[in-house]
Amino acid sequence: MTRDARPRRSVLYMPGSNARALEKGRAVPADGLILDLEDAVAPDAKPLAREQVCAAVRAGGYGKREILIRVNGLNTPWGHEDIVAAAASGADGLLIPKAESADAVRQVIAVMDGVGAPADMGVWCMIETPRGVLRVEEIAGSSERLVGLVLGTSDLGKDLRCAHTRMRLPMITSLHLCLLAARAHGLAALDGVFLDLDDDEGFEYSCVQGSELGFDGKTLIHPKTITKANEVFTPSPDEVDWSRRIIANLAAAEAEGKGVVVMDGKLIENLHVVAAKRMVAMDEAIREIGR
Repeated sequence: MTRDARPRRSVLYMPGSNARALEKGRAVPADGLILDLEDAVAPDAKPLAREQVCAAVRAGGYGKREILIRVNGLNTPWGHEDIVAAAASGADGLLIPKAESADAVRQVIAVMDGVGAPADMGVWCMIETPRGVLRVEEIAGSSERLVGLVLGTSDLGKDLRCAHTRMRLPMITSLHLCLLAARAHGLAALDGVFLDLDDDEGFEYSCVQGSELGFDGKTLIHPKTITKANEVFTPSPDEVDWSRRIIANLAAAEAEGKGVVVMDGKLIENLHVVAAKRMVAMDEAIREIGR
């Protein structure tokens, strides 16, 4: 499973202060978990949350799920200790909240490097403020440790003073800018959460829109939404079959000295093979994790 083809269809936030939730996370069908030390944890519970989250990750049992720890910012009383503890926890990565500059990202990474964080421990950045969106390209290119961007659309909407509409037109520019920056630097991109847990139709629409825009998956706030997110962001059998046909037919054409091939009336060239190979790899990775 390559980093690019790792399934990230559903990534569930879990409060680090809730030991029961951390235990349940070992069984939920999400592709990834964000064990939260920041927004979901009250100030007086943050030291306990840090201890519980790091102990849970060290204990293991999360299978092939990608485990991220959202730390508090370095400008808070808890940020430095969060980063030091998370760096030694064995998590797949750290999630930096409210990233607004490349320097801020590099400061976090300097702390990680200073305490011997594994070379393969990734860093993710929350883009959830206007300044973060405006500087997202420099953030995305700040370090080789960077793996992906997570959209914080709730905080972003608050700062923009915009409405949360079904089509998300008030923040579509922000979504596009973040996707452009992520793809320009070879990073993953996760869509923001959908807050109305009683609106199943609205949630599905949000997932479909996110998939069509190009996001790799959806961040979630409740386990009941995992199945639908997985469904929407999973390549369909027809899409996978079409991709396999593209790969095979263009290979046959190239063997005959041709650079393009026509399939079902559509002109197929090498750029389509790149996308097709990624889709097949994603399908195989999803089958590997069995969800």
